[in-house]
Amino acid sequence: MPARATVNQIAFRYRPVDSATGVTRETAKRLAEYLGVDETQAIHHALHELAVRVLPQYEADDGPMTASQMRQIKKRAPQGVKRSVRSSLFDAETA
Repeated sequence: MPARATVNQIAFRYRPVDSATGVTRETAKRLAEYLGVDETQAIHHALHELAVRVLPQYEADDGPMTASQMRQIKKRAPQGVKRSVRSSLFDAETA
């Protein structure tokens, strides 16, 4: 028998009932059909959505900015004049 190629795979087991921690095969099939993909792609899509919601999307920084960094930012940021906006939706003068 030829040797099997080592592939990064896991065993995936559907749940007997839908719950907050898993779905039935029927639900996975319905979801895949709705998305227009196969079951494997539906699982990948679901895992990607979860990863975006749960995992940080950027590396953690070194913590709060130093006073020197804050001064540099304030120095380079445009310093505008404080202005107010008057709405033109309503006539301010009464007839």
